[in-house]
Parts: sequence; structure tokens; C-alpha cells
Amino acid sequence: MTPELSTAAYQDESESVENRVEDLLERMTVEEKAAQLGSVNADRLLDEDGEIDWDAVDEWLAHGIGHFTRLGGEGSLAPSEAARVTNELQTYLREETRLGIPAIPHEECLSGYMGPEATTFPQMLGMASSWNPELLQTVTETIRGELEGIGTVHALSPVLDVARDLRWGRVEETFGEDPYMVAEMARAYVSGLQGDGRADGISATLKHFVGHGATDGGKNRSSLNVGPRELRETHLFPYEAVISEANAESVMNAYHDLDGVPCANSEWLLTEVLRGEFGFDGTVVSDYYSVRHLVTEHETASTKPEAAVQALEAGIDVELPYTEYYGEHLVEAVEEGDLAEETLNESVRRILREKFRKGVFDDPAVDVDAAADAFHTDEAREVTREAARQSMTLLKNEDDLLPLDVDDVAVVGPKADNPKELMGDYAYAAHYPEEEYEADAVTPLEALEARDGLDVTYEQGCTISGPSTDGFDAAADAAADADVALAFVGARSAVDFSDVEAEKEEKPSVPTSGEGCDVTHLGLPGVQEELVAELLETDTPVVVVLVSGKPHAIEDIAAEAPAILYAWLPGDEGGTAIAETLFGENNPAGKLPVSLPKSVGQLPVYYNRKENTANKDYVYTDSEPVYPFGHGESYTEFEYGDVSLSTDSVTPLGSFTASVTVANVGDRAGDEIVQCYGRATNASQARPVQELLGFERVSLEPGESKRVAFDLSATQLAFHDLSMNLAVEEGPYEIRIGRSADGIVGTADLEVTDTKQVPKTARTYFTETSVDAE
Repeated sequence: MTPELSTAAYQDESESVENRVEDLLERMTVEEKAAQLGSVNADRLLDEDGEIDWDAVDEWLAHGIGHFTRLGGEGSLAPSEAARVTNELQTYLREETRLGIPAIPHEECLSGYMGPEATTFPQMLGMASSWNPELLQTVTETIRGELEGIGTVHALSPVLDVARDLRWGRVEETFGEDPYMVAEMARAYVSGLQGDGRADGISATLKHFVGHGATDGGKNRSSLNVGPRELRETHLFPYEAVISEANAESVMNAYHDLDGVPCANSEWLLTEVLRGEFGFDGTVVSDYYSVRHLVTEHETASTKPEAAVQALEAGIDVELPYTEYYGEHLVEAVEEGDLAEETLNESVRRILREKFRKGVFDDPAVDVDAAADAFHTDEAREVTREAARQSMTLLKNEDDLLPLDVDDVAVVGPKADNPKELMGDYAYAAHYPEEEYEADAVTPLEALEARDGLDVTYEQGCTISGPSTDGFDAAADAAADADVALAFVGARSAVDFSDVEAEKEEKPSVPTSGEGCDVTHLGLPGVQEELVAELLETDTPVVVVLVSGKPHAIEDIAAEAPAILYAWLPGDEGGTAIAETLFGENNPAGKLPVSLPKSVGQLPVYYNRKENTANKDYVYTDSEPVYPFGHGESYTEFEYGDVSLSTDSVTPLGSFTASVTVANVGDRAGDEIVQCYGRATNASQARPVQELLGFERVSLEPGESKRVAFDLSATQLAFHDLSMNLAVEEGPYEIRIGRSADGIVGTADLEVTDTKQVPKTARTYFTETSVDAE
């Protein structure tokens, strides 16, 4: 930074953020402005040893830069090294560039910081199975501490895609198939990551805007074709709710096109809807390479300047992961008159605001010696262990086979003894499977072998995806000699740009879940289903433990296996949580955030379909899932009382309370997830059979009863009328309480007295709940 600028207004911490932004903007050249809308990743700044390449720094940072892309994660740096490198690069920007503008370092952190030595938590579909937003907020508060230690101020999470096609590999990254569930969990995620104010915490990025979970064929990046009503009520709703209620600070565009218009150049989506209707005032970052895709995939642009102008004018502020189409091409566009400089200025203002608000401008350095202190603490291990416990979802427990009370078990299956198999696709160990990096995780086999007095015999039986059945006989023999056989099966999670070519020759471990790992078959990969069938032929009871981020079609297993536990991808302490659940120290209370189909041909099978879709059967099968949304069993038993409403009629902008008593009538303490649904019974248009309005996870001792109340607004019953105005419609509604979408235990009728459009200021997005002792 030049000396005469040291006393400039933008350097004065006592000035308002807006004054500092405008003062700095007035001093910037077009080249410096364009640089703020770009980024540079670790691969371009670091050498093979993880040291800074100063020649590359001079090339990439001469005019400044907007973002540092994943210095720690992509650079594979230990926490202290990540902090040191970040500090040195920030010092360069502060001291060696004309204006001294530091960068925004960002990282991935979906299930934990995606870098070496980080704590890995359950993948998000597993966290959704906990139906516990408060726990998720604790998880992301813990993640925040690790990110802050290495100098990160911006994170590319969470995923708000509503998972409507289970073939899509990234379903595991989502919070499931229901827009309310997605919004509720995402609000908690953002609140934990960002903290109490914009000066605190890590900027959360809502992605992928919008509809990435319902693209054609379940393929990553393929087209999205949905009607405007479904777009708003299903796919846009979580974004609107989380922006409104959690003040999310960043949004990332989706790769695909929406009815022919790429999200990356849709001014309607990124500006009119996001900023105009939703009131979003943060930064929009591009999904990696999506500006490039305007030329290479969508072909809406033929040159780099053309693509850059399309993306910037649409509303993308920052190109990630590195400057390829912005930078000099934006400068050229301004000079040629193809881009108004004020359009450039608006995006630069947003980037500068984030830098001032987050404090990186005034004090970007972190304590290198303390960087590792927040990593893998005892507290973090306990949080991830509790998160794994609460995500355990018991699908079936015939004749109370679980919890186990046995002396010896046979452990079988390819998911029993590989720590990386417990991780989601955006965990460091799974994201880079070619790296020689040992995950610090407890496997199910290790946890079982550590139990006092338990005799454990292990046979893998088969690989994840390979065709060999050579291990079947040994696995069956082990099962036959044991009191119980535990079959650990599921899909491997990774990403499409990982190096798996060598593995594909023998096909032992091909990923069929994760980014770019889209499938046409939802059964277990390889010969795992045949392995389970072989075990079921023995006289030994078999417990199937699904360790997988993929929601599998398991019709045959569901019919034949006496007990099934969905453990999802439970993270570092997943093995411990699984063992505790199997033997009863943890009473499972998870519930499905997706409906499990009988086969891939049954899709879509999400619970909140229209009546005609939900009830129409096929020639050889019905339209019901194997297990419905919200399903999950327990080692204890719960009974529900009658559902009551505080009123039987309500005005369009009025409120009411639905309540029910739930009692633990079993002999174990346990949690029950009470679910509240609503449906319009005589609407002016076809409506879903029911829609989730709220939920509450309730802890009950044996013999204990509690009253659960859902405080609802009539605006939560609103839908878009024939003119696409959000309105509450006059007429009858049914409020439902259930154990699951298919396990409704009671209903109550409600009459809305009038029809009225809902102003944004009057809309309620989330249900407040209360739990009182009886």
C-alpha cells in the first residue's frame, strides 16, 4: 500500500462501512475493481511442497484479489500451515499492492472443514434424520471454530437443494425431500456458522440457487424443468426463508439451466427474485467454473468477455475458483462499452462490504501457534458423537431383535472397517480418496471389538462395487457360527473428479454417491444385496446396517431382514454411535428425511405429491414407498392423545395452535419426533396430499407424558393462486399430527374465513414449538 493512502478514510475504522466502501471505490482503477471480483486457488499460489510461489503471487495478486480459494483444503495444509500461508498472502496484499485490500479466504465445510485434521460430522442427510436443528447449530458452531483458526471468513455451505430425484449423487449433501425441513435445518446451519452478527463468524453460502435437486434424469448439471408454482413453493422457499430469518450472507448459483436459461446468466433469478423479492444484500459467488460453462456447456456466449458480461449483469459478483473469465475480460468489456462501469461498481461494493464487515480489512492475521487448538478437541469429538447418535434411524426391528444382548457377533460387509466409508463426499478424506490420508475415525468393527466381553468375527464378504462373490462362503460360515450377523453395506461417497480410474479396472470401490456420481440403480452397489441374501439363508438373525449417503431401494431386504438400521454417513465417531445403538446405550430416534422407494422406476415417490400422483399405481407395484418420509422406530413405545386446535376457524393473517400429548409407554427412555402436517381439502387447484408445517424432537422417560404445541400462522397454509400471488385461500383445511407422513395419529379441522394475499412482511416461515410436562 502506498504511504499516502495510510490516512485515507477507507483505512479509518471509526468510519462507517458505507463511507469506507465509497472512499475506496472512488480510488480504484477499473483493473483493481475487476480484480476484486476474481479469485485464485491454492494450486496456483502454492508449489508441490505447500510453500508459496512468490512469482505466481506477483502474477495473480498484482491488482489485488477478491477471494482466496481453499488455501488450506486444496493445499492439503495442516492447520498451522494453513494459517501461516493465509497470513503471509494477506500481508502481501496489505503491503505490496497499491490499495492494500486483503482477500476473503473461503473453504468448504458441509460436514466439517474440508481440510486435513478437521473434525468430520455426519453428512447432512444424516443430520436431517436427527430432526434436531438445535444440534445442527451446535455442529456448525464447532465447525466455525476450526475455520476461524486458519483465517477463513467465508464458507461454501450449506446445500438448500430439495432432493426430489434420488438418482442424483448429491442427495446425501441435502436435508431431504421436504422444503420446510430443508429450510428449518438450513436456518440452524447458517445461524451456527455465522454467529450473532455480520462482524462475527463465517459467511454462509446458500447453494445451489436454484432447483439443483430436481434436474432431468437426476443428473448433476442437467436441465431443470418445473412450473413457476413448484419452483416457488418447493425450490425457492428454503432460500427465501433462510435469507429472511437467518440473514444468510452469500448465495451460489446452480450449474443447470432453468427452462432454457442458465442460472449463471439469469438476471430474473439472481437479481429480480433474489435481491428484489427476497431482499438479499450479500454476495453471489459462482459455482466453480459455471461462468466458463456459459461458453462450454450452455453455449449462450462464444467468448470469455461475452460470458463474463452475461454473468456479471445477471448478478454473479465473484468468479470461482479462480479468475478465468472475469478479470481482464471485464476490463475489456468496460473499455469497449459492452459493460457499464456502474454494474462493475455494484458488485465491487458488495465484496468490499464483506471485507470491512468481517474485519479482514483491518486485522486479517490469525495466531499461527494457536491455529490447531480448535481442531479435534474433546468437545468437538463429543459433538460429532452425539450428532451421529441422533442421526441413527431404525427402519425395522422385528421381534425386538435390537438392542442386542449376545456374546458373539459376525461382522460382515465392505462398510465395516474403512474409516473413509463413514464420510460424506465433501469430507476431506472422501473428497480426495487418492490421497494417502488416514481419517481419524472409529470404524464399526473397531467399536465392536472394543466392547468388553463381546467376541467378534470379521469377514468382508465382498467389495463395495466389485463382482466377486469369493468371500461369500467365509461370510456365511462366520454368520452361522455367531449369535447375530451384522451386515454393514452401502455406497461409497466421493466426487466425479477424484482419480478412480485405477479402481475401475477391477471395480472394487466405484463411488455411486456424491457429486457427479449419479446412478440409474438405487439398490446396493456390486453384489452387496446378494451377500445379504446369503446371510439371510443361515439360521442366524441378521441386522442390516446401511452406512451410506444414498437413499437405497431395499424392497427385498426390507421384506426379509429382521432388523435394519440406517446409519447414513456418520463421521468420525460413527462407529461408536453404531455400536452404542446396536447394544442399547443409544436408543435410536432418527426419522427419514426422504421416502425410500421400492425401485428406481417408482420415482418420484416424495410424500407431498399431488393426490393423483400419489394414488395412481403401476401394473406390478403400488405407488407407496418401502418406508415413508418421517419413518423411524424406537426401542420404546409412544402413544399419542387427541389432536386439539386453539380455534376451529382463523382469519387469513391470523394464528392458531395445534397441540397433542405424547407418552412413553415403554420401559426405556427415548426421543419421539412429533410431526405436524397440513392439507387443503377443497382448494381451487390441485394441492399436495399434505405438507410438513413443523416438528419437535421430544425426550421422554418411561411413563412420562409431555404436551407438544405448534404455534402456527394461517400464512403457512398459503399457496400461489392462479395469478401467482401468494395467498391464503378461504375454505377447509386439515391439521394432522403423525409419527411419519404415513403414520398420522390424529387430525383436526380448521376453517379459513376469507381469501387474502400475503404481504411479505406478514408471512411466517417457521413454526414455533413448545413442550410442557403433563
